[in-house]
Amino acid sequence: MGNYEELFMKSIKDPKSFWAEAAEAIGWHKKWDTVLDESNPPFYRWYKGGELNTCYNALDRHVEGGRADQVALIYDSP
Repeated sequence: MGNYEELFMKSIKDPKSFWAEAAEAIGWHKKWDTVLDESNPPFYRWYKGGELNTCYNALDRHVEGGRADQVALIYDSP
């Protein structure tokens, strides 16, 4: 079984563990208390208690990681 299939099966069999591991790949100001809050279905909340900066994760962390000389965002207005 290839890597995709393994990851897919893990996401199906143990979604909380899968998404907790995936969330470790981004920067958090405050780590979540609960990966998935299922206390009020159907209004589920992912990463309850967590705080992050989307712009930081999209751009700034890559600059810090040594990619400051590469184009990060191109905006093409019609």
